[in-house]
Amino acid sequence: MKSAIFLARRATASLAFLALATLPVVAGAAELPADLKSLVGTPLPAAGDIENANLLALNRAMFDLYGDASDVFRTNILANHPVILALFSGAGGSFTLYRPGQPPLEAPSVPLVYQLLKSVGHSTMALAQVVGPYLDNPKDKSWVAPMLAFRSRMQSALESVNATAMPPDWRENNHIILKANIAFMDECLKKGDISYDALKAFSVRQAPFLAKNVSWAAQTQVAHWMKVVAEWKTLLGSDWNKTYGASNTIYVARQNNVIFSVLAQFFGPEAINDRLILIETVSFTTTKADMLGSLTRIIADRSVGQLFFGNGRLMDYELMGGDARDAIIAEAGKRNMQPFLPPVVPFGSRQWPTLVTPGPGPGAIKDLR
Repeated sequence: MKSAIFLARRATASLAFLALATLPVVAGAAELPADLKSLVGTPLPAAGDIENANLLALNRAMFDLYGDASDVFRTNILANHPVILALFSGAGGSFTLYRPGQPPLEAPSVPLVYQLLKSVGHSTMALAQVVGPYLDNPKDKSWVAPMLAFRSRMQSALESVNATAMPPDWRENNHIILKANIAFMDECLKKGDISYDALKAFSVRQAPFLAKNVSWAAQTQVAHWMKVVAEWKTLLGSDWNKTYGASNTIYVARQNNVIFSVLAQFFGPEAINDRLILIETVSFTTTKADMLGSLTRIIADRSVGQLFFGNGRLMDYELMGGDARDAIIAEAGKRNMQPFLPPVVPFGSRQWPTLVTPGPGPGAIKDLR
């Protein structure tokens, strides 16, 4: 029965096709309806636009191809090399160890006291932001409501300090900081005005106590991560020598980057900019996926540099940087300018990837005292 129906449908379709084939052919294109005439058509491109677009499309296609290949490269890298991602976070960092054929290993967090110390310190410095726009401006009371709300939080924090798990002298220091914060706010609210002189005097009084919190937080963070990385190095054994490490940094945390500096103690100077990479980002935090993507790109590009130019570290640098340097020198000469450029650094330099030129002046909070 089904076969008969199928044959009948085919016969009907064939007859319909023959009927259409016998219809007369109408010469010329059909007239566009009026409502379509105002919608169809494209502007005539300027001479060379299409040709330029054809060439520029190659660059866009390159990034698509990079994306496709990156997935494969990342899989292969993780299948053959351990990778440590050490990311910045408000909790003192996030460390993840990737081992071939095993699930990622997440490190325990920095002890909570690190965040408590930072929170108290930041609360004090935040006061400068709250009052900053209204200094010596008694007519503008816009700061009053935000300060009252912040004072309430500050009072709750002060009443909670004794219940926190920290050494007695640390608790006492935080008592002093929070009490002074509240006293400053009360003074401002009572006067209805915020003077620069009062803010300056307040900041000078608080500075030595804030410095203690900074020091204790740093000790807590460093001790924790040194222990974690030491354990991981032992865990990996000989595989440590083929392990990659990557940390992220924003501009303000680039110099003396705590997390990268901890990793460097275990990777050693020969691994810097080779297996240990500092990746600059535009925010304090980033994702593991983005970091793995960046690390994959760096490693994969090295094979490209070796293939085309015979140097596996060339692509770690701005490709046009050397020629652009020569061009800057030439252009500066045309303008009777003295070129101002950093010294030439060879491809594959193991130099610390932050500011390393020594000079006079303070370089730490303790140097400011």
